[in-house]
Amino acid sequence: MERDGTLLDDYVLSLVDAARPRVCFLPTASGDADHYVVRFYRRFSPGCEASHVSLFRRDQGTGGVEDDLATHLLSQDLIYVGGGNVLSMLGAWRAHGLDAILRKAWRRGIVLCGPSAGSLCWFDQALSAFHGAPRPVRGLGLLPYSNCVHYNAEPARRAEYHRAVADGMCGGYAADDGVALHFQGTCLERAVSSRPDGSAYRVELQGSRVRETRLEVTYLGATGGRAERPQPALGTSAPTPTRATAEPVAA
Repeated sequence: MERDGTLLDDYVLSLVDAARPRVCFLPTASGDADHYVVRFYRRFSPGCEASHVSLFRRDQGTGGVEDDLATHLLSQDLIYVGGGNVLSMLGAWRAHGLDAILRKAWRRGIVLCGPSAGSLCWFDQALSAFHGAPRPVRGLGLLPYSNCVHYNAEPARRAEYHRAVADGMCGGYAADDGVALHFQGTCLERAVSSRPDGSAYRVELQGSRVRETRLEVTYLGATGGRAERPQPALGTSAPTPTRATAEPVAA
């Protein structure tokens, strides 16, 4: 939900094979901020069956889900996780059992996506700088890598990410603002960007040195914001969300 465009949102919606996708928003990392929830509905409700789950508000409001969160989340086509404090979000999820539900959603092939904290959470390890200096955190571990976001916007993160990988954090992926990492299962399918100059990187320890490799990034402004879906090879399934293939998109 970038303020200055919809290319990334259009991209994740193009991964869903539904005329009117069911999309649920988890604004936990922002403390269920009202303005964030309103922005979600303004963006997604015109073309989707939109809903949200609030863990901090007694009054859920229109579209809010209170009962049987598992049944609701596991019936979605796409689950969108908002940005904010990833540590607080993961703690709240674990207290309410959402971590286990999201793992099940991933195994069922529901598209999982989100910016900032909504990216960090899917990885085994991540670098968070919310309210303080960048520091390593443990994510849900769906993707067996580390993750660093806001790579170009906050220069200190690059040095801290390199230091963390050198000190034992598993290798992983870094992304500039406006860049999304699209994984099919645990394999990186592609990197896409809502900005012409957006970059993404593979960062890993080789010997005693940290190596940063720039990845190919597709500018969505040249593709209309939709995923380019390759044809399946004979005997394999197409690389689109299915009930057996997870497809998280981290932005």
